[in-house]
Amino acid sequence: MISVEKFYNCLNDFGIDFFTGVPDSLLKDICSYITDVTPKENNIIATNEGGAIGLAMGYNLASSKIPLVYMQNSGFGNAINPLLSLADPKVYGIPMLLVVGWRGEPGLKDEPQHVKQGEVSESLLQTLNIPFVVLSSETIDLEGVIKNAVEVINEEKTPYVILIRKGTFAPYTLKNKNSTNFDLNREGAIKKVIDLINDDDIVVATTGKTSREVFEYRVERGDGHEKDFLTVGGMGHANQIALGIAIAKPERTVYCFDGDGAVLMHTGSMGIVGDIKPSNFKHIIINNGAHDSVGGQPTIGFDIDFRKIADAFNYNETFQIKSINEFDIVFNSFKNSTGPCLLEILVNKGARKNLGRPTITPENNKINFKTFLQ
Repeated sequence: MISVEKFYNCLNDFGIDFFTGVPDSLLKDICSYITDVTPKENNIIATNEGGAIGLAMGYNLASSKIPLVYMQNSGFGNAINPLLSLADPKVYGIPMLLVVGWRGEPGLKDEPQHVKQGEVSESLLQTLNIPFVVLSSETIDLEGVIKNAVEVINEEKTPYVILIRKGTFAPYTLKNKNSTNFDLNREGAIKKVIDLINDDDIVVATTGKTSREVFEYRVERGDGHEKDFLTVGGMGHANQIALGIAIAKPERTVYCFDGDGAVLMHTGSMGIVGDIKPSNFKHIIINNGAHDSVGGQPTIGFDIDFRKIADAFNYNETFQIKSINEFDIVFNSFKNSTGPCLLEILVNKGARKNLGRPTITPENNKINFKTFLQ
């Protein structure tokens, strides 16, 4: 395995000291190290991968230095537009280094949402004419890899990708952690909500540990899984899936279980909710101020006011829960309000180490969910 300190120092040796991107589970060790040792103004955890490309472009334009952008290959789609329409050598020719986690690499077991992305990661980069190299725990000449990347970047004025295989980096745990003291974590909040909603209500759960915790609590309760659409991929799109369902099923209440990082990734979607104004749409943001599923790096979730954002986007009402004592009263007010309405639940980050994954396929989830909708 490659030491994260060695990798970071090697980047610094070639003048790379500005970082931005969206954390990834395969990159959690290096992302955590960057977060711990880099000044905040030089490590911007972006709301989405396309925004990170824009940040990197601006930094390069002003400094002429090579920025580094980190992301998961599943988020690479968000970056394609600015990479091709702005950073490409045929447009502005902006030098930058991308470090991309290779989830779903062929031959390695991974979750269903990563299989297709993993299959096409190399061929996609080839189609886009973006030069790349694969880095693994077996790589011996790390300095040579970085040196060659920098040479290509500077000579061709191009983005360049280092595709990171699973297990490349040695373990590293984030040290600079935000400390909170709320009554609940995300799983506790999910359990409370599921206990309080009606049997015929529809749930759309965002990607990551939220969907996993919804699935496991249904098992604990002895429920089926047909009431829940588990958005296993496509971070940031759960509320629009929920909106589409709410429009098609106006007689049913639709709850979207969202996360702070997911909402921030495509915040403008809330404006569409407020414009359509479905009275049956209930939006829940479980805010732990972190990208909890990929290492716990901070979001700006605790630094902004989601309720004011919802107000500005014309939601009818907004609510907030901070403590267990107020949960039932506030939730019932939220439940009985006319949508679209927003409930922010403030929670501590963290999850059970033995948290499992859904044991049904996305295809079966879809079939059972569609039957429930009918």
